[in-house]
Amino acid sequence: MSKSVDHEREKARLRRQMRAMTGGSPRLHGLTERLMADRARWIRIPAGLFLILGGLAAILPLFGLWMLPIGLALLAVDLPMLRPGVNTALIRGRRWSEGMLRRWRDRGDE
Repeated sequence: MSKSVDHEREKARLRRQMRAMTGGSPRLHGLTERLMADRARWIRIPAGLFLILGGLAAILPLFGLWMLPIGLALLAVDLPMLRPGVNTALIRGRRWSEGMLRRWRDRGDE
């Protein structure tokens, strides 16, 4: 398989993961779709860098580690070398959170 085909598959996978993360929130879904559009590159790259820098400054009250994965996901749209790692992290994170939510719900049924 050629590298461009692999990059396109990884980009499509990243888009699916980003859509899945928005859940049923129409507002969040719309924001994600606008940020993932090709024409939004000029805002996506600086926002991703800002979020990563903010995540590294987690000691400050407003900033936190929550900013780091969001910034990496935004940069992964434009940087193919980040996509495999970000995709894997998104999939594992979603599975973990879904499992935790399922256990929490099941605990309430007892």
